[in-house]
Amino acid sequence: MTLLRDAHDVLLLDLDGTVYAGKDPIPGAVEALSGGSEKQYFVTNNASRAPEDVAEHLRGLGFDTSAEFVVTSSEAAARVLADRLDSGAPVLVVGTDALADEIAKVGLEPVRSADDNPVAVVQGHSVETGWAILAEAVLAIRAGALWVATNIDATLPTERGLVLGNGSMVAAVRNATDIEPVVAGKPAAPIMQDAIERSGARSALVVGDRLDTDIAGANETQLPSLLVLTGVSTAAELLRAPEHLRPTHIGYDLDVLNRPEDASRVGVKDGWTVAIDDAVLSVRFDGDSEPDALDGALAVLHVAWSGSDFSEVRFEGDRLGDLRSLLGC
Repeated sequence: MTLLRDAHDVLLLDLDGTVYAGKDPIPGAVEALSGGSEKQYFVTNNASRAPEDVAEHLRGLGFDTSAEFVVTSSEAAARVLADRLDSGAPVLVVGTDALADEIAKVGLEPVRSADDNPVAVVQGHSVETGWAILAEAVLAIRAGALWVATNIDATLPTERGLVLGNGSMVAAVRNATDIEPVVAGKPAAPIMQDAIERSGARSALVVGDRLDTDIAGANETQLPSLLVLTGVSTAAELLRAPEHLRPTHIGYDLDVLNRPEDASRVGVKDGWTVAIDDAVLSVRFDGDSEPDALDGALAVLHVAWSGSDFSEVRFEGDRLGDLRSLLGC
């Protein structure tokens, strides 16, 4: 019996909503990640902190890691810029000092004003971002500067709930410039390419809580993925998810890594009968045991994603309440 984690040499783990929410660890996450033989790299779209600070935060929550195992969108954005610009080129930084430090590390000059004639703008998450620095970015971009966004997550999970993410601030600049940024973080390829190169992965598994970033990023780089239902995306969103947002595996939380590989894979499941006929997706459970809602969801999605259209979902029998709730039907 091969456990899901044992089928992969590297786990590429998201942070917010996957291993922690704000300052608090996701319940059971520390225990779920301990004891494996695979390498664990933490890949985050949040560009507000340096890898050293992220690692310190993780260790404070009980995770066993160090800065070398943290891959940030600020590092990916800096690499994208370094590949396109001459050494020493001025880059307007919209974000934290940690983002500015990454720009300096690759031999570029971080600046904070459009009057410094920046040839590029890099924009990442910061709780201090306000109108003044966004105005500088708009001036520089409208003057022809290359614009790189570390990520475009519309929201950011916190212990109090979802709040504005970098993507919402990027949207303001986009609206004022009619320009689309080059994106370095998930779902774009640069950050995933950095993580694969640094980890030396041969069979990586992308693990995250968001369809539009983690899962889309995995599919963009043709990697298998695990969606955990501890953060932003829900099982209900999966029923009609387009192909680029479909995960390989689904679990309630990270402990699914310690279950057999096939247990979390979207596919046929014992006892479940799912079919589409006359645009109706019907679901029935004929097993003797109590039906497992996640098993049912994995079986339903296998058929729902088969390419046949359906306009209605019909549950047959009186034991499928948990599955109906999970799928939002």
